[in-house]
Amino acid sequence: MREQILMAIDKNSKLTSKDLAAMLGSTVEEIEKTLKELEDETIICGYPTLINWDKTESEKVTALIEVKVTPQRGQGFDKIAERIYKFDEVESVYLMSGGFDLTVMIEGKSMREVANFVSSKLAPMEAVLSTATHFVLKKYKEHGLPLVHEKSDERMLITP
Repeated sequence: MREQILMAIDKNSKLTSKDLAAMLGSTVEEIEKTLKELEDETIICGYPTLINWDKTESEKVTALIEVKVTPQRGQGFDKIAERIYKFDEVESVYLMSGGFDLTVMIEGKSMREVANFVSSKLAPMEAVLSTATHFVLKKYKEHGLPLVHEKSDERMLITP
């Protein structure tokens, strides 16, 4: 049942315990007990809301930064990743395979703010060997949910 709860709330964290109980053929008490266990085990780490910021007045820019680092003896990549994710600007940090070690996703108010983050906070870190910054131009899908919706063709069909 744990997996079923996780799959359900992954797409809609607004589901209530009552909703989940009805969907999964369980009791509200059992659902709440399981949710508490999942939170205590940090399997559920939070309940964020997916917002399409392009439809608001808020100016935000998202950047993906490729980072090459020197792993620290006895701690590998974990310690440097922890130092990076503690910055307020950082949304996500991922250990990667391939040509670079970490992917850092950040949000800023402008490209200049992102550039200042990279040049004043990220690049000067002793373990950071190099960075490459890519700016997100448009988001189409995030967390498995589309942010753009197809517009239906509202023209009238004319038949002879």
